[in-house]
Amino acid sequence: MTNQTEIEIKARKEWMGLLARAPDATLMTLWGGIQDCPSFEWLRRPEVEGVMVHGRIGGSGALFHLGETTVTRCSVVLQDGTVDHGYVQGRPKPKAEAAALIDAMMQTAAAGDLQARLLNPLRQQMQAYKTARAAKAAATKVEFFTQVRGED
Repeated sequence: MTNQTEIEIKARKEWMGLLARAPDATLMTLWGGIQDCPSFEWLRRPEVEGVMVHGRIGGSGALFHLGETTVTRCSVVLQDGTVDHGYVQGRPKPKAEAAALIDAMMQTAAAGDLQARLLNPLRQQMQAYKTARAAKAAATKVEFFTQVRGED
């Protein structure tokens, strides 16, 4: 990996998280519209594995083993030598392949075009889904009213 600034690392974490959380069908539909994918070679073909998930009590307390989950991972190298990886939860091998290729392409001159044609629409769709889900949850919110009794 080249010497990256904190801003570049933060941006990469953001788009990799977006790709990992995106619904399979949504990502694959947007990815299917990208016709100019560069040629690449597999360093590691998509593999399904189990990983241990850790948690922390209260988000910052003692570490504990939450359980296991399935993860699919793969690694690619583009013709220009760019090496990148894709990790997604579950077993969707095509999604892991797309995540690895998108991550690799985001390290090249194609980044601006890919950002506009794939990542921005994906980000907007994910935000719309999150907003709709929050509105649905808010509709079921119950407000409890406690009346003060005459006791101490």
